[in-house]
Amino acid sequence: MKVILKERVKSLGNVGEVVNVSAGHARNFLIPNGFAVLADESNKAQVEHYTKMLAKKVAEQKSEAEAVAKGLSGVKLDLVKRCGGNGKLFGSVTTQELSEELAKLGHDVERRHLTLDNPIRELGEYEVTAKVFSGVEAKFTVTVTMDPQQAEENKKKAEELAAAKKAKEELDKLAAENNTENDGELSEEEKLKQDANRILRS
Repeated sequence: MKVILKERVKSLGNVGEVVNVSAGHARNFLIPNGFAVLADESNKAQVEHYTKMLAKKVAEQKSEAEAVAKGLSGVKLDLVKRCGGNGKLFGSVTTQELSEELAKLGHDVERRHLTLDNPIRELGEYEVTAKVFSGVEAKFTVTVTMDPQQAEENKKKAEELAAAKKAKEELDKLAAENNTENDGELSEEEKLKQDANRILRS
């Protein structure tokens, strides 16, 4: 049985194509679900009109997508995150978060249209691709930096550690000097013993 596809059907073809299918498949699945109509003259004219309307709609959507891509190209997002001492983030930056940040800048891009080459789990600069329409892409940059409050806390900790290390070195130096001085000085008892030994030898 010949039918005209009203929607793209993966195993059969695209909108407007006339395809041969079994009568059961046409009557029980394709036609009742609105995927196809019988290939007669009245339906052919209707599907041709529908295909033209669809092509016009697709062209409009593509034009809008190209405008979105143009506005998105070269955008730079700056994200501030808390991280460990090795620069690894507590968690990761998600496409949902990127979509929300883009929306704040006036760019409406769904998270499913954003692709990352690698997950963003460390501080640094990353390139993200937005596939806004079939064959229409835009690239933008995401820079992840450390939370300034955390950076200040880390700086204070580093200064405290450096001060503690310096104080310990000074204490160790003083202790070493005291030990040297003590080695050079004899106690009264040791002096008396030396004098007694001298007298006995003479």
